[in-house]
Amino acid sequence: MTLIRRKPLLAALALATAALTPLPVLAEARPGEGVSVTPIFPSVAEEHFRGQIAIMGLEELGYTVEAPRETEYAGILLGLAYGEGDFTVHAWDKLHDDFYQQVGGDEALVKAGEIIPGVLQGYLIDRATAEAHGISSLEDLRDPEIAALFDVDGDGRADLTGCNPGWGCEQVIDYHLLSYGLADTVTHHRGPYFSRMADIIARHEQGEPILYYTWVPQWISGVLVPGEDVVWLEVPHTSLPDGNNDVNTHFNGQNLGFAVDAIQALLNRDFAEQNPAAREFLAQVQLTTEDESAQNLRMQEGEASPEDIRRHAAEWIEAHRDQFDAWLAEARAAAD
Repeated sequence: MTLIRRKPLLAALALATAALTPLPVLAEARPGEGVSVTPIFPSVAEEHFRGQIAIMGLEELGYTVEAPRETEYAGILLGLAYGEGDFTVHAWDKLHDDFYQQVGGDEALVKAGEIIPGVLQGYLIDRATAEAHGISSLEDLRDPEIAALFDVDGDGRADLTGCNPGWGCEQVIDYHLLSYGLADTVTHHRGPYFSRMADIIARHEQGEPILYYTWVPQWISGVLVPGEDVVWLEVPHTSLPDGNNDVNTHFNGQNLGFAVDAIQALLNRDFAEQNPAAREFLAQVQLTTEDESAQNLRMQEGEASPEDIRRHAAEWIEAHRDQFDAWLAEARAAAD
């Protein structure tokens, strides 16, 4: 990809009129004109909302944004490193660090900024079972009688709805089960996540015990609300596959066992260096966990088509137009 430079005549005209009408000229600048951009998204549609917000901003900057490629998270980083795509807004800083290092790290990629800070992961059970049996820690499931409360398939072991292969979190869960001595009492079911979570929600509605992994932001916690319907389980101590056990894994005084993380904008290094406007815009974009969780709940309630997601993004931009315009102004200034 090459940065399209302004023609000398256009540059001279811009300088001549800057003193008279600086704000309109800045507002109309399209530094991405003539440049095609390819995003890479995960196959999880619930994470496409933030991607559409990013796409719409790049389009306002003049970029031609191609249809996003979709793959699993390791494939996203690999694709960016090899130039098969230009950016993503779906890379987890800590959870996906192994993927990041394996594809070349800082030499191949650029971490532009945090799209969503304060991302949580952990294990939850229904509040009724927690209170009835005094369960507060994942380690409590070492007791076969406690584990059997969450047995769905009749083998006497707790059935944990966990992560899909390729997400990264499935590796942490498997490591936890070994580290905390749960390999003989808990079975980790690795997907399909949302189909299994539909079963979890149905079981909860029937008053049956449930055990699952989830992350925030996401619609699940809008249906099974922590503190009301379900409770987080603590872990006895931090134990992570990469050995970095000094990382923060605490939320509201509980050790959830997973690093408190941030979802990042990640760019192919060559693209980032040639397109400062795109890099700066993606560095500015930021949503809250509440923003994405609320949009995900709309999807769960039936507004889940690609057209719906794009409309949700447009509505979010309209509701945050002043902030969005400020991000665009920063991007245009970076291009100048």
